[in-house]
Amino acid sequence: MAKEEMDRTDRLRQRYQALSRWENEGGAGARGRQDEWSPGDVDSDAPQLTNTELMQLRIRVIALENLMISLLARTSDQELELVREMAAYISPRPGFTHHPMTLHAAAQMISLVERADQFRTP
Repeated sequence: MAKEEMDRTDRLRQRYQALSRWENEGGAGARGRQDEWSPGDVDSDAPQLTNTELMQLRIRVIALENLMISLLARTSDQELELVREMAAYISPRPGFTHHPMTLHAAAQMISLVERADQFRTP
């Protein structure tokens, strides 16, 4: 098997493992599956974020979005297609519950790719 084909096979295997883990764990984090807790379900001893902290988080998210757009503008068509595949993968399949946060995340991924297209050189 050629080295390039082995690299591609390895990448596909890694992607499958990552996606399978997400599928099996339901996006599990430290607090368990997504369907087992809600964003308002936090430890009572965790301090509330101040307005200043929330503003800093918003600024950082804006900076990260723009950073991602600049990186996506320089990436290959194959990698952009991978982002679109990931967005389609996290979108609910027929027969599954449509979770608003998942739908919004998939839409945001596509939006980032489309915004990056404006800065790509032909």
